[in-house]
Order: sequence, then structure tokens, then C-alpha cells
Amino acid sequence: MKVRGRFAPSPTGDLHLGNARTALLAWVSARAQGGAFVMRMEDLDKPRERPGAAARILASLRWLGLDWDEGPDVGGPFGPYTQSERFALYEAATDRLLEAGKAFHCWCSRAEVAAASAPHAGEEGPRYPGRCRTPDEERAASRAREGRIPSVRFLVPDHPVRFEDGIHGLQCFDVHALTGDFVIRRADGVAAYQLAVVVDDAAMEITEVVRGDDLLSSTPRQILLFEALGLPVPRFLHLPLLLGPDGARLAKRHGAASLTELMERGEDPKAITGLLAWLSGLAEKDERLTPGELVARWDPARVGRAPARLPEEALHRLP
Repeated sequence: MKVRGRFAPSPTGDLHLGNARTALLAWVSARAQGGAFVMRMEDLDKPRERPGAAARILASLRWLGLDWDEGPDVGGPFGPYTQSERFALYEAATDRLLEAGKAFHCWCSRAEVAAASAPHAGEEGPRYPGRCRTPDEERAASRAREGRIPSVRFLVPDHPVRFEDGIHGLQCFDVHALTGDFVIRRADGVAAYQLAVVVDDAAMEITEVVRGDDLLSSTPRQILLFEALGLPVPRFLHLPLLLGPDGARLAKRHGAASLTELMERGEDPKAITGLLAWLSGLAEKDERLTPGELVARWDPARVGRAPARLPEEALHRLP
């Protein structure tokens, strides 16, 4: 099967250099394997969406030198390529899981879940205690009379999930112990990220997902959903994060310009690509390169597993 990679930004703001590096390496990986590259806009979080952000993201990536075979601005056989236009697909998948007994309605509020969980929640939030796993018609009717609307949770099997990551190697997560049954449709009717990304990757026939390793812990939940829906699981490569000079995750407080700002200031896109490639082990310092020139250099082993730290001098030179 032909490799199909993708980049799926959220239009909540302009891309910072860490996002740009993910897009660049996802593109390079797909092109190095003679594959297609898909652009998808993940706009389910409407309250955080910024006007014009989607257009600026696409314009800044084209300025950097990336192209895509399918996407919201070019179309393609698996469109639409904007999540807010794909609600029917998420509803159909949720209904399938409910009908198969692999998901259930949950009437618990966030406060109730937090109160019933262990006092020290992990990075994924409080573990769901399983209150609504067993149907309680009287409780459900009572909550419905109060005007509550249930969310839908995936029924997590009690076994570990193992997978081979293209960067971090063999991974093993006990989703049942770490998060418990997780939400796939929120009480407001909007599909949760974990479900939407699985449905979209399968529908768009994505075979390779290159993204930041802040999403590594999401992967086992997504694998469970792929398997529950009888869908092929793509290959995953989780890139180490790009950090600021102080070792903290790169953020606005570091003063780093966004990709759009760099474009508007007339910076050389080859210099930006070279910097991102150097931080990824694919170039020498201060090389100026196009994305196409990185294709022949692509080797996930060169990226490494340790976070990359943006040097102070680069931070001051770019803004």
C-alpha cells in the first residue's frame, strides 16, 4: 500500500516553530517513501478557534516549501478535510460502538469523576471510576429530568496495549489502569479528539502518523478505537518536543516568532528549514535548505528521542 502521511493542525492560532518542525518532518517522511501527503484541519474546538488562523497556517506552510496532495484548499477523494464538516462520520462510528456494546452513555459530571477518583490524577486527568458502566435506568431517568445530557464513553478492555513507535521503540500502556473508560462524544454532542482522529485517519487511508510525543499517551487509546471499529492501525512516529532555551516547552513567553510572523518579516524560508532540520539531526548548523533537499537525508534514527532545545542565539536572531 502506498504511504499516506498527514499533518492535522488546529486553527487556534498561528504555528510556532515546534508545530512547523512536525509538519516538515511529516512531509519529508511521506515524500522520502514516495507517498502522498494530506492536510487536515482539526477545528472541533470552536471556542478556541481564531478567525483566519486556518488560512494563515496553510499560507505559512506553503511559504516554508511544503505542498500537499489533498486538503481543505485543494480537495481530494476523501474530503471534506475540515473536521467540523465530518460530524456524520463521527456519529456513525459512535453509534456502531454503542450498538456493539463497546461504548456506553455516561451521566457523570467532571466534578463527580474527579471526586470518585484517586486524589493524585496523572497528566491525563482523573481516572474514570466506572460509575455508569452498569446501566442504571432510574439514575439515567433522574438525570434526564434534570436536563442533563450524557456523554458517551468507550468501554476500555482490561489488557495492556503494545505498539512499536518509529522513534521511541516498543511502547506498552495500560489504558484501563491509567485513564479508564474515556469520552468519545462529549455531553454537548461534539466528538472527542480521540474518536475524530481515528475516524478521519481511517477514512482518509492514512498509513503513517508523524506527530509530537506529547501525544504518545493518546496512541494506545486510538489503537483501541481502531481495533474496536475494525479499522487498520497506521504506523506512528512521535517526535521529541522542541523546547525553549530554558528547557521548558517552547511557548510565546520565550519570544519566538510564529511561522506567519517569520513569513511576514521576510525571513528566508530556507534558513528556517535549515534550523528545524539541524534541531532534528538532519543538517549541519546554519545550513539553508528546502524541504525537498531533506528528502534524501530522512532517517528517523537521526532524529533521536531527546527533546531538541532551541538555542538562545537562534531565538534572538529569528524574531
